Amino acid sequence: MRQFYASIRGAGWLRPSLADLLLVSLVGWLFVSGQGWSALLADGDAGWHIRAGDWMLQHRTVPISDIFSFSRSGAPWFAWEWLSDVVFSLLHRAWGLAGVTVLSGCVIALTALALLGDMLRRGASALVSLAVLLLSLGAISIHFLARPHVFTLLLLVVALRMVERDRRQPGAAVWLLIPLSVLWVNLHGGFFALPASLAALAVGTALEAFLEPERRATGWRRSRRLGALAGGVMAASLVNPYGIGLHRHVAGYLTSDWIRNAVEEFQAPKFRSENLLYFEGLLLAALLLAGALAARRRWADTLLILLWGHLALGSVRHVPVFAIVAAPLVAVESSRLWERWASRQPSRSAGRILCGLGEDLRPSFQRLSPWSVVLAAAAIGLTPGSRWPRDFPEAKFPVALLRAESSHLAGLRVFTPDQWGDYLIYSGWPRQRVFIDGRSDFYGPSLGEEYLRLVEGRPGWEQLFQKYDFGAVLIPRSWPLEALLDRDPGWQRRKADALAVLFQRAREPSLAPPNEIARRGR
Repeated sequence: MRQFYASIRGAGWLRPSLADLLLVSLVGWLFVSGQGWSALLADGDAGWHIRAGDWMLQHRTVPISDIFSFSRSGAPWFAWEWLSDVVFSLLHRAWGLAGVTVLSGCVIALTALALLGDMLRRGASALVSLAVLLLSLGAISIHFLARPHVFTLLLLVVALRMVERDRRQPGAAVWLLIPLSVLWVNLHGGFFALPASLAALAVGTALEAFLEPERRATGWRRSRRLGALAGGVMAASLVNPYGIGLHRHVAGYLTSDWIRNAVEEFQAPKFRSENLLYFEGLLLAALLLAGALAARRRWADTLLILLWGHLALGSVRHVPVFAIVAAPLVAVESSRLWERWASRQPSRSAGRILCGLGEDLRPSFQRLSPWSVVLAAAAIGLTPGSRWPRDFPEAKFPVALLRAESSHLAGLRVFTPDQWGDYLIYSGWPRQRVFIDGRSDFYGPSLGEEYLRLVEGRPGWEQLFQKYDFGAVLIPRSWPLEALLDRDPGWQRRKADALAVLFQRAREPSLAPPNEIARRGR
């Protein structure tokens, strides 16, 4: 028995670590407390992702045309996150929305832990890294949602860590990014973040080689290696059901003026929310430290910060990517400045003691033990039943109203906001088709402009109602359209609650098939 206990003490990998405690704390803080796991369902896109996965599992193929709308039924559609959709569908079948949210939440928590590990492995102080991690998580929290982009968050942290390790000590392991990119491109369109980052690093490394003749040969070689790696991951990303057509589609989507003007997450940040204030703090720190990096001729890291800082200022969607890219650089440079300052302080000063403590704690934050799985599972298992999502949040979606009116609305062409269209797909598809949902890349500017005209109640809305032959209207209270329909004798208010109001057409609507309605729309 004594020998058994001695062997346990000698097995350091069995001892709980600070990384284990951090992981379970993140799961508890982010998803068990507060709004719970339901907070991950604040965006309705999860609804159509689940149903798209259902369709793929049923038909054993990837869709190439629309399956959800009556406005563009049968039009070409890229289900570019098909693998995530299938994963979400399988989890939903097994565990409902709880399964989808637990997977997404665990991926987010692992992303945070991996980001901290990257900072520490680059040499940052544990205390500084924790502070930068909290700042970064505040910025990334705008995308704490049960959507396929959570896979990009985790894969980007892993990929950048592999690239950084290869920059310090080149080896064969970095070429694993090529098969990783095959997985990534089928999970989420954010795979573009990796080749873009590699290109910036390649240019920056070439600039460093040009400015430092004594290291020119090594610098050029490393620049070519990064460029070849960027080309390799781009070539690997062609392994998807749509080939290079996916790349054309994503590029057109990201550069569309209409998308940038109409879709909020593609617009420039408005520094009014708490998470964007975290981003502002991280951005200021990164830009200040980028000056220090440039002064030391570390142009590769400087260009990486400037590239993603520029993109994040142009589109909120890039804020989480910027946070992941910038956090390790901010942590390392801040630690270097702190250590320089602390070294000039008395040995018993608070600054000197905290600096030493940050170094002492680093190993325990870098090591995960089997206890991490046990503790995380316990945190999930001890979640009160009331915090498990059985449906989408009623504070954001007309759950109760649709539940009560589902049989009445079945088969009718309903006008509703795009986010509620996502939920309508989740709750009523396939018997219920939608006018529009969250797939802004699919609907495009023409139908998108018609949608905005209806949302704002602009002149011509009556003609659009006739064009698409709506049988019901489900909209948030106090929309301009509510007052217009109240005054229109062709429509009658059927039901309302604190969130939504449902209107029904006074006459029996046309039951023309979806392809006929699509023909009229064109």
